[in-house]
Parts: sequence; structure tokens; C-alpha cells
Amino acid sequence: MGLQPPSRLTVLKWLGFVTAVWVQAVSGNNYTFSNYSDALKTLMNLTQVQLNTLSVFKDVGKAFGLLAGLASDRFPTWLLLLIGSVEGLLGYGAQWLVVSKTISPLPYWAMCIFLCMGGNSTTWMNTAVLVTCIRNFRRNRGPVSGILKGYVGLSTAIFTDLCDALFSDSSADFLLMLSIAPFVVCITSMIFLKEVPPLAAALEDSQESKYFNMFNIVAVVVAVYLLAFDFVGKRGYTFDVIFSAILLVLLASPLIIPAYIAIKSWFKKRSVSDFEGQNADPLLVPEAVPDTQVSQEAVEEAKPAAEETTEVVSGMVKNQQPAIGEDHTIFQAFKTLDFWILFASFLCGVGPGMMVMNNMGQMGSALGYSDVSIFVSLLSIMGFFGRIISGTVSEYCIKRAATPRPLFNAASQILLAVGFVVMAIGVPGCLYIGSILVGMCYGVRLAVTVPTASELFGLKYYGLLYNILILNLPLGSFLFSGLLAGYLYDAQATTTPSGGNECYGAHCYRLCFFILAGTCLLGSGLDVFLAMKTKNVYKKISLSKRSRDLR
Repeated sequence: MGLQPPSRLTVLKWLGFVTAVWVQAVSGNNYTFSNYSDALKTLMNLTQVQLNTLSVFKDVGKAFGLLAGLASDRFPTWLLLLIGSVEGLLGYGAQWLVVSKTISPLPYWAMCIFLCMGGNSTTWMNTAVLVTCIRNFRRNRGPVSGILKGYVGLSTAIFTDLCDALFSDSSADFLLMLSIAPFVVCITSMIFLKEVPPLAAALEDSQESKYFNMFNIVAVVVAVYLLAFDFVGKRGYTFDVIFSAILLVLLASPLIIPAYIAIKSWFKKRSVSDFEGQNADPLLVPEAVPDTQVSQEAVEEAKPAAEETTEVVSGMVKNQQPAIGEDHTIFQAFKTLDFWILFASFLCGVGPGMMVMNNMGQMGSALGYSDVSIFVSLLSIMGFFGRIISGTVSEYCIKRAATPRPLFNAASQILLAVGFVVMAIGVPGCLYIGSILVGMCYGVRLAVTVPTASELFGLKYYGLLYNILILNLPLGSFLFSGLLAGYLYDAQATTTPSGGNECYGAHCYRLCFFILAGTCLLGSGLDVFLAMKTKNVYKKISLSKRSRDLR
């Protein structure tokens, strides 16, 4: 017996979400630059400014994410995933050929292009996944954003730990994995991830909350498992293989949810069919309702909707600029102060975070650490916790207390400023503390800004709007990593005989950290201002969520 159409759609929607999680779990390769930056620097005899410029080009690829945003409104999800996976295969594949010494080092300009391609590949994957899933689960945007962005954060730790376990932390093997794994996962997701029409609101809300909690539990288990591996001492080959196998099983475990929904629907339909077979001749036959009565009732029910539509249309005629909370075109969003506050505050949050992620290799070397993989993993795992906790908690606070979502960004910015001050002072263990705080707060910023944009400016043009906001990643990388960190580091460094440069000590990044702390405080102020301006929007969202619970 086949599934009823609504049940089949529900299974497809959740199966698509599982594959979306897998895509996100391999699409954070753009944050892994620190794992192989030293190999590039040594192989190509680069200064820190030149190396940081390479990292900027990696992030400049995200600027071309505008193409993915435009395509998301015109082309199917599978095509976006295909473009992203092929581009990543070429971009990271070329870097692997260089680092593995399969070919001679490419010219500097060619490496910039291939890093740009690798960075751009993730925008196609992220756009396809986020736009499709937020439209499929539009009543739970916070949890969806938190889970998906959380797995992006975990992806760096997943790649780092798997490479450490299976390939002895080889930079060449790491790049090979970055090029192949996303391609294979995206091909799988192309089959299942697609937009699904909404079902009954009350039924969806109750079921979705339960299933999202299960996704959160699995994600937390994966994060704790990866964190535990990072602090394990000496390991053997057998231990590493078992660790890798268990990790892959954990990543596949969310398949239980669509399987459970399918089995439950099948048994439900079978029991209904059996009951109808036993009661083929019912004792009470319902009276036939006259066609005229049905027509009259339909007309009466349609009147409020028609009146509401008329009011909306007349309102749009009177005022072409929609209110905050309604669907905006890109140019309408540009005309609002709220958009530019959100854009600027996002820059003040992700820019400092990108600087740390791009320079972690050199920051670790400056403080005497020969291996920075544990700090890269900490950034990734704590970024996951920041994403998943902020997504769920912000959704709960909106529903219960109408708390504006930007307030969570403001709080994270203050905590991020504290992390930079700790690293600037250079206290013992400061890089551990900094990695934890920067990772968590960066995760909060990404997870909270994604649903905030859709709540303030609507879902109709969300794909393009999201990619315009993501322009802050290459812009922040250029300003804070390529310019600020690069020049301040080179000012403190000494030239090596091979033509590069090195700097050792807490002073190498001290001034940079203090400037970043001030930037974070500025961003926090902007977020508080945005929260005050949009509090009425969140009151309406809160009332809407609570009214659905009462139905």
C-alpha cells in the first residue's frame, strides 16, 4: 500500500532535511584554511600579507554568491547543488595538486583564482540548502537555521579529525578530502532535497518541534564526540578507524526520523483500510448536503479572505514601500535603515571572527604551538554550540516573551570582545579561551542573522538577500584579515632567509586584538538599536506563534 500524498510529502521533506544536514556538514571547508595555510606559505615562500591575501580571495568567492542568490529564485535546488559541488571539486582539487607536489606550484594569481572558486562553491551549497529548508519549515526558522548552520560549524572539526585519524594530519590528503567529500554528498542530496508544499499548520508545528529536538540531540552527541577525540592522547590505527566509523554512523543516524515517519504512516493507513473494510455498510449514512448549501458556505468562508486581500492590495497602492516584516524586494530593503543596521552589525561580528579563523595557524605559531589543529577544532565545535543553542533559544524567547532576535547578537558581541581582550593580554591558555569564545559567538552571529533577515524582509527574495548579507564575509576578511592583521603582523615580524617572515610572542597580534574588541562593542550597540526598532515586529510574530498553539 502506498503512502497518502500528505504523508509522502512529509517523508520527502524530512529526508531532504537530512541530506541538507549532510551538505552543511561538508560545506564548511571554507573555514579550514588554517589547516593547510602553513604548507602553502612554506611551499610558495609567502609573507604574511601575501598569505592573508590568499585567504581573502578564498572569502571573495563568497561575494559571487549573489549569482547563487539570483539563481535560487529561478532554478531548481538540484542545479544549485551541482554547480557548487563541481566548482568545489575544481577549486580544492587544484590546491591539492600543488600541496601534494603532483604539479609544480602555480603562479600566485592562479592560486588566488582557485581559492576563490573553492570559496564560491560553498555559497551555492548553502543557498540551495538554506532557502529550500527555510521555505519547507517556515514556522520554525530559528531551529532550522541553528541546526543547519551548526553543522557548518561542525564541518571543520569533522574534516580535521577525520584527516587526523585517517591520514596523519597530512595537508595534501586534507585538501583531497575537501574536494571529493562535498561532491559526493551533494550528488546524493540532489535526489531528495526539494521544496515541499506546506501541510496543516497545527499538525506541522507539533511534529516539527519534536523532530527538531531529535536533530539537536544527535548534533550535540556528534559535537561532544568530536571534542572528546581532540583531547585523547596517543592513539593507534585501530582506535582511529573505529572513531571514524562511529562518526559516520552518527552522521547517518538522522535517517531514523524520515524512516520512522514512513513506517508510522504506513501502519496508520493500513489500520484505517482494515477498519473501512470491516465497516463497509455503516449503520448511519450521513445526510447529503445540498449543493446550494455547500456553495453558500464556501462563499461565506471566502468573504473574510477576500476582504483581507482587498485591504492588502489597497494598502500597497497607498504605500509602495512595504512595512518591516513583509516581503521586500532587494531595492525596497536597501531603502530601509533596518537593513543597513543589520548589514553593518553583521560586518562587526563576522569580520573579527574571519580574522581569527584565517590566522589561527600563525597565531598558534606565535605563541609556541607547533600544531593548531585542536584550536581549529575548538573554533568549529564551539561555533556549532553557538549556532544550535542560539537558534533554539531565540525561537523560544520570541514565542514566550517577544524578545527581538537581534538582542542575542548584541550579547554575543560583548562576549566576543571579552575573548579578544583575553588574547591581547596573552594570559596562559589564552588561545584556548579565545578559540572557545570566538567560535561560539561567531556561531551565534551566523545562526541568528539568517532568520532575522527573513523575519524583517520576508521570504520571497530571501536567497538573494542572504547572499548580499554574506558579502560581509569577504569584506570582513579583507578589512580585518588581509589589511589589519596582515600589516600589523608584518610590522612586528622578522624576515627569514627564504624570503618569508616570522613573529613569535603575544605582541604579534596584540594591537589587532584590541581593535577587534572595539569593533565588537560597536556591533553590539548597532544590534541593540535594531532590536529597539523592530520590537513591534517580534510582538506580532510572538502573538502569531502563540495563537497557533491555542488552535
